[in-house]
Amino acid sequence: MAARPPHILIIEDEPVTRTTLAEYLSSHGYTVTAFESAESAEPMLASDQADLLLVDITLDGKDGLQITREQRARSDIGIILTTSLSDDVDRIVGLELGADDYVCKPFNRRELLARIKNLLRRTEMHRRFSRQHVRFHGFSFAMATRQLTASDGASIRLTRAEFELLAELLRHPGEVLSRERLMSAVTHRQQHPDTRTVDVIIRRLRTKLEEDPAVPRIITTAHGEGYVFTATLD
Repeated sequence: MAARPPHILIIEDEPVTRTTLAEYLSSHGYTVTAFESAESAEPMLASDQADLLLVDITLDGKDGLQITREQRARSDIGIILTTSLSDDVDRIVGLELGADDYVCKPFNRRELLARIKNLLRRTEMHRRFSRQHVRFHGFSFAMATRQLTASDGASIRLTRAEFELLAELLRHPGEVLSRERLMSAVTHRQQHPDTRTVDVIIRRLRTKLEEDPAVPRIITTAHGEGYVFTATLD
């Protein structure tokens, strides 16, 4: 049986842009659903039927940043923000909230298509990764069962927040993840979380993973930026 084509959800309030994008992506074999507002897209977002979300930052009502924040708290859907060239701050905030990429308007459709293809490959890899055992530095980490096992076979208990941060770091080995990005991976957090909470969780993880937590080799600090998973995946 042939695999279903990826489903792209567009939220764009400019009618011509919305229609043009939908037709262009459909012509390349994607299933496309387009909405003019976040409110009209809510049922589709809640159903988890889409593989990638293409959303305008400057929507009326609930904007693209709020949508990104909400989706990242509950879903691993790929998110690409569309912005104007003057939206530097919003663009950075969007990435910190968990958006995967952005394109500036007016955008080149071929470039957008390339970014979509790249992101869909990455999200599919992450989904496969989440069903696997990951091994690093003598540890075995079962993503599906949330089980961390040391080299001697001992089971290491992780809190929900510790599991979620470690999983996020493992999904992006060698990549600097900001505190805001890591905070977005933690469920059941406060409405206005303090990103210093990430520092506390990282310290707890280091006591469980590192031979010397004061000189970490698995989760290292990128000063002024965030944290990096630097151990080699076996």
